[in-house]
Amino acid sequence: MIAKKKQRRTLMSKWTKTKLLEKHHDVKSVIPDTRKFSKPALKSMLDHYEMVYVKPDVGTFGKGVTRVEKLDGKGYSYQLGTKEKMNKDFNSLYESLHRLTGKKMYLIQKGIHLVKYNRRYFDVRVMVQLSPKGNWETTGVIGRVAHPGKIVTNYHSGGKPMDIKRLLGAHMSSDRALKTMGVLKKLGVKVARHMHAQYPGFRQIGLDIGFDKTWTPWILEVNTNPDPYIFNQLSDKSMYRKVMRYRRAYL
Repeated sequence: MIAKKKQRRTLMSKWTKTKLLEKHHDVKSVIPDTRKFSKPALKSMLDHYEMVYVKPDVGTFGKGVTRVEKLDGKGYSYQLGTKEKMNKDFNSLYESLHRLTGKKMYLIQKGIHLVKYNRRYFDVRVMVQLSPKGNWETTGVIGRVAHPGKIVTNYHSGGKPMDIKRLLGAHMSSDRALKTMGVLKKLGVKVARHMHAQYPGFRQIGLDIGFDKTWTPWILEVNTNPDPYIFNQLSDKSMYRKVMRYRRAYL
């Protein structure tokens, strides 16, 4: 007898979502290497990537996200919020991080050196929703600029929502910006369809995508209960109205 697929609307575990996306042939290449937090994994990833992010498996608004770096012959450093701490050796770094993580499950993710806007990190939230006609559609794309001195871009952590065209326009031509927007929209739909095949109850997802210096769109995180109200922060309300119209259709 074939078991029915789960009709859940949300999925909180970042680890479960990462493992699910890694099964998609066209998407796994833009999923940063992610492992469960442990001393051997932290050592291996810092030796290989030199910069990683340590984040809670279940969490929202960027809380608990820590940037960890291996310094060139000068020990290690990590930043949580606006506070930065130095460690002379790996053992003291691990013990310090272990006190922060406690008994909760945390992940280690390959660090992506994000492009910046006015010296502040930014990423992009891509909203993808099931339309009233039953088709997956990217309904909103918005930039998120980190608060000065912080490493996370979340609105609830002080990040500033911004028109994506303005952000991209600071780095590239209008034609290239439009093509980049097209890539983001297609990637969003591709991810939504893949996740929906495993969890048919999903009606919306929010992709957090960061660009490195080569403008590769890395999927930093996928939220299955994305905040629609960030789009209301834009002066142009057209995206917000569409997002809310689709949202009301399946509530």
